[in-house]
Amino acid sequence: MRRMTRRAALAEALAGAAVLAGCGGGGGRGAARSGSTLESTWGDPVGDGQLRVLPGEALTDRTELGPGAAAVSVLATIAHQTDAHVLDASSPARVTFLDRLGPPFQSTFRPQETLTAQVLAGAVASIRALRPQAVIQGGDLIDNDQQNELAHALAVLRGGLVRPGSGPDGYFGVQLASDPDPFYYRPDLDAPRYPGLLHKVVREFSSPGLDAPSYPVLGDHDALVAGEIVPTPLTRSLALGNRALWDLPHGLTLPPGARAQATASPDGPPDPGLVQSFLTRALAGPTVRVPADPTRSEMTVEEVVGALRAGGGDGASALSGGGSAGPRLDYTVDVGQQLRLIVLDLVRRAGGSGGLVGPGQEAWLGAQLEAAGERWVIVVSHQPIQSSVGGAALLALLDRAPRVIAALYGHIHRNRIVARATPAGGYWLISTASLIDYPQQARALRLLATAGGGVVLETWMLDHSFPGTLGEISRQLSFIDAQGGRPQGFAGSRLDRNVRLYRRAV
Repeated sequence: MRRMTRRAALAEALAGAAVLAGCGGGGGRGAARSGSTLESTWGDPVGDGQLRVLPGEALTDRTELGPGAAAVSVLATIAHQTDAHVLDASSPARVTFLDRLGPPFQSTFRPQETLTAQVLAGAVASIRALRPQAVIQGGDLIDNDQQNELAHALAVLRGGLVRPGSGPDGYFGVQLASDPDPFYYRPDLDAPRYPGLLHKVVREFSSPGLDAPSYPVLGDHDALVAGEIVPTPLTRSLALGNRALWDLPHGLTLPPGARAQATASPDGPPDPGLVQSFLTRALAGPTVRVPADPTRSEMTVEEVVGALRAGGGDGASALSGGGSAGPRLDYTVDVGQQLRLIVLDLVRRAGGSGGLVGPGQEAWLGAQLEAAGERWVIVVSHQPIQSSVGGAALLALLDRAPRVIAALYGHIHRNRIVARATPAGGYWLISTASLIDYPQQARALRLLATAGGGVVLETWMLDHSFPGTLGEISRQLSFIDAQGGRPQGFAGSRLDRNVRLYRRAV
């Protein structure tokens, strides 16, 4: 069977489309400037691979956990943005060559990966238009545990001038027109063509910044190389050096059973040894000389946690809870008078992308649930609690807690909402899509009290709205990406996006 290259897949996805070149084709005309999908959405109604602006999606009622009831007051409005994966596309520490092997390494290269800072800035603009009381930065803010990635991402969140790119040229990587490799998409040459894109993506731009307290969640990619590996002398020397691995070394294949490690997350396998062994073997083969950059240093988990806390702006000073002062990013924060957020850090300190409940976290969570009193509670993590090792014990606590209304997470890059009925009243398991893979959305959540003592959680998606055409180009490329785009169904169904989630009175 012929193996399709990623470049060929992109071209075939747009075969027959009216626009194969240019800078977006003006496809964003008519899209809501607020980014709210209640006002407008993006879609491909004719099936030609070209995104177009469509009418908005109204809120749909979901009553699995309680009957519909009239809203009487707004208790809190928050935003959830996750999996931005702001990355240094020129870094020699990246393992793009593993993408050729397919699952579970399908996330190591994306055609839109040079535009992650702009997409995050577009999401910030849409969140700012929402005017929430709090913003949850849901983890995997960066992609490869590098200092310069985190500096760029935090600059976007804080607001002001952002200088994406790295090295003396801003970009020097696998998407250059001079790279003859048939696998990687090259915007100057391959369909859909965007001439000059690699120069435009590294230009300085201004981010509006979040005009609300921001609360961080630790993700695996924030603290681990490729979301998998604890930094080692080898990975650190690669990041700061001038040798890059672009080609798959001859004879390097997946070992038996490796594909079974593919998970619901595009982050890859939970076994960090798989990436480590491939990296060591690949370094024995040919490499490409690239410009070095001293800002690419890899960080310890303590450095990442410290920077995320310090970068939270007004939100950082409000972090509270017994676990917040240690090396784990566990904490609680109140939004208004009637909502408490409990944030859990499930990142594996020994490596691996899947979630892991750490020592003492079960007891800490139980104490925080009790201390919440009469406040409603949303529990937030990066990895889903339900798929994390040790997560069953945490779910048992939530199942018994009558004031928990939602468990909010990212990691799987998918919009999904599942009702979890319990004797205590039940709660909603809510996942928000990523900003790096299609549909590149954040989530708005508004909690309202309802007649009779219950609540309704209104939630809807927010499209990023970066000015000009770069945001549209990223959205389009993410849509037609054969490995991460529309075939994956990450946008979810209508019941996973714009809905009213009713919860009966306790």
